[in-house]
Amino acid sequence: MKSTAKAAAAAAGAALLFPSFSAALWACDAVVDKNAYNFKDLAGRHEVVWSRETPPTITNTTFSFNPCASLGKLRDVPASDQCPHGTQICGVERNYNPESNVTMIHSIIPISGDLLDGGKAGEITYTSLKSSPQNPDTKGKEGITVVLGGGKYAGIKQKAIIDFVCDKDKTGMEGTSPVKEEEGDGKRKGRLVRRDEKKGEEVEPALKFVSYEREQEDDVLRLEWRTKLACAGAADNGKSGRWGFFTWVVIIVFLGVAAYLIFGSWLNYNRYGGRGWDLLPHSDTIRDLPYLMKDFLRKVLGTVQGGGSYRGGYSAV
Repeated sequence: MKSTAKAAAAAAGAALLFPSFSAALWACDAVVDKNAYNFKDLAGRHEVVWSRETPPTITNTTFSFNPCASLGKLRDVPASDQCPHGTQICGVERNYNPESNVTMIHSIIPISGDLLDGGKAGEITYTSLKSSPQNPDTKGKEGITVVLGGGKYAGIKQKAIIDFVCDKDKTGMEGTSPVKEEEGDGKRKGRLVRRDEKKGEEVEPALKFVSYEREQEDDVLRLEWRTKLACAGAADNGKSGRWGFFTWVVIIVFLGVAAYLIFGSWLNYNRYGGRGWDLLPHSDTIRDLPYLMKDFLRKVLGTVQGGGSYRGGYSAV
């Protein structure tokens, strides 16, 4: 028993010393330093592109990411050109030759997700940006760093580090819209930059590519996502600020009954000089309501008991 208690205490101590941990797919929520974060409003497939010149070609790597689930399949892309099932972050590298105007897929890189590797699913860790050791540039800023893993390409482990930076002026959807998966018309609608229809000016993307390079023994993708959802208390404010349908129904019914009673009482007082119970509209009905209910229940019980004791047959003449 003592050894069990010591083991439990050691596990509790480890939980306090290390960042929060889970496995498999990230469900777009986290708790860091007792602050709850929820990025469900960013759900869907998002894309960023990393372009560089690789003479005689131009290499474009499209990184796709769904923060709340695995990536779905794109209908207009062959299955062989897509990441395996369960991938949450995927990189597809294409080489474009300007002279021949030919584009070819060079590599498909599953970076994170529910990708079993030796019986272990990808790790997921969360840390605060204020104390994050992952990116010195974001240290001291408000938000969280999410580290996702589980992928492997050409024998090299893959990892993604996403810095969700608090920006109260951004929803997180600026400059990019989720790519629709399994579209019937075969069109993909992901874009890095879109124009504001009202102002006619370009919008700075909230989701940005930072780097993709070898760090120690792993290939690491770094992304930055600016959104107000990364601000402390954003998840709590969203829950407390939304009232459900039934809540509104109860409020409306209550206000309607209150208005009816107040107006009826005022009318009885000014027109008939009512006092006490006589102030209430339909006071006689309200006063007799308990007796009416008792009489109704007595009739119901009598009907049920009478029906249960009824016996068919001819009566004597």
